[in-house]
Amino acid sequence: MLIGGFIITGSQLKTVIVRGIGPSLAALGVPGVLADPIIEIHDSSGALIPGAINDNWQDAATKQHIIDSGLAPKNPLESALWGTISPGAYTVIVRGKDGGTGNGLFEVFDLDQTANSKLANVSTRGFVNTGDNVMIGGTIITGGSSAKVLIRAIGPSLSSAGVTNALQDPTLELHDGNGGLIAFNDDWRSDQEADIIATTIAPKNDLESAILRTLMPGAYTAIVRGFDNATGVALVEAYQLP
Repeated sequence: MLIGGFIITGSQLKTVIVRGIGPSLAALGVPGVLADPIIEIHDSSGALIPGAINDNWQDAATKQHIIDSGLAPKNPLESALWGTISPGAYTVIVRGKDGGTGNGLFEVFDLDQTANSKLANVSTRGFVNTGDNVMIGGTIITGGSSAKVLIRAIGPSLSSAGVTNALQDPTLELHDGNGGLIAFNDDWRSDQEADIIATTIAPKNDLESAILRTLMPGAYTAIVRGFDNATGVALVEAYQLP
């Protein structure tokens, strides 16, 4: 099971599309893909939002909206939900149908960037293994101007939230759309400490990692690994800052 999340800030409603991707990852060279992902969206209280569960996007009540967005999944077994929602914190759960397992992808897209509300945070929690099975997150900067972004790799502090087998020393890499390495961090206090503290969302544990950058429009990838190939549960997050 993959657990993702996103936060919408501001005062206006925002239209988003959330996707659970599995089979089409095989064409990108991802091994052991999740054959039939199901997605659910929960509100900040943990309650399932009415109607916010999908298995196979073509069966969604909002199928036409998904098609019109230009973001319909490539495989009919993949899942998607389209909706207009209030500002707040949301959790997305991606799981395999009938208990299936494999590598999957959670995505959320902002379809209404003119609203004063914004998609301010996207996060994913899952198991970090080694080799091809490390944790990979991503963010896309749109529009014509740069954005200040804080990316965090959280591990040890998850234990206080009841998460078992937390990754004790996560490292973090930030790559550009061509795969080039932009930045690397192991232990957030080792680099940009004062600037990260000033954001007010510094990691709670010194062994956790963070990268603060101003990024031009484009696609970026964050990779979380365990130091010395350690494994465990970790969280990767991207915050768009004012």
